[in-house]
Amino acid sequence: MSKYTFKQFQAEYPDDASCLAELMRVNYGGTEITCPACGVEKASFHAMTKRRAFACQECGHHIYPAAGTIFHKSRTNLTKWFFAMYLMTSTRHGVAAKEVERQIGVTYKCAWRMCHELRKLMASADDTGPLSGHVEIDETFVGGRKRHNQGKMGVTNKTIVMGIVERGGNLRAGPIDDTNSTTLEAHVLHNVERGATISTDEWGGYNKIAERGGYVHGRVKHSDDEWRRGEHHTNTIEGHWSLFKRAVRGTHVSISSKHMWKYVSEFSYRRNMRHSHEAMFRRLVSAFALPRLQDV
Repeated sequence: MSKYTFKQFQAEYPDDASCLAELMRVNYGGTEITCPACGVEKASFHAMTKRRAFACQECGHHIYPAAGTIFHKSRTNLTKWFFAMYLMTSTRHGVAAKEVERQIGVTYKCAWRMCHELRKLMASADDTGPLSGHVEIDETFVGGRKRHNQGKMGVTNKTIVMGIVERGGNLRAGPIDDTNSTTLEAHVLHNVERGATISTDEWGGYNKIAERGGYVHGRVKHSDDEWRRGEHHTNTIEGHWSLFKRAVRGTHVSISSKHMWKYVSEFSYRRNMRHSHEAMFRRLVSAFALPRLQDV
């Protein structure tokens, strides 16, 4: 695994000026660009002292690299934001808002907001095309307590989370309303390329998925203690659920259904980028250039 140490991070982003310069690079390509006001090519933009902005040396036009990002109108220093990003991408099990509060020296309210904004950023940065090849699909239930004689359709006090993982590739997951066939088929058709091979358990919601999407569908019967049938199993996605739930219990204690999608997206992002902490951090920084972030 390619590591990105705190010493490397501190040397690269020692102050707000370096963080702002990085935002300028991500959003505009650097400080020598074509000025949108005067049209001068390779105009030199210099950092302003009392604003989060760069000014054109030719005409004085201002560019605000933080505009439209999660830093927009935030009074928190950019170095604290970047350090929060480093904390959230340098751990396997996530980081609690209380820990961010202690490490950065902000209020809990501020730390909570920072963490949630970064989780939304992870969700946008991890949005790729449909999965293909051989994928595993499974649902899990998070939170609450399971009452006696409750099956999948009878759970009312838990959040249902659906996951789809590509063998040797990325994982995509998020909360769903229920586990009936209409809901499951809609998510599979949207996220999995037609004609792919899919593996599921014996849940009846997947009975007609093969004919709906032209998939090669194989399933294992967990109720009979069957965990593998040839190439078909759901061990990969179930392993992710195990890590996710243990991390939630150990770090966050509990998660509300309202914010569940953010935490699920965070762990999906971390799992997909697990081979390089540095790439995990830098991809998150690069996500500031995504157009969808303008609506955050």
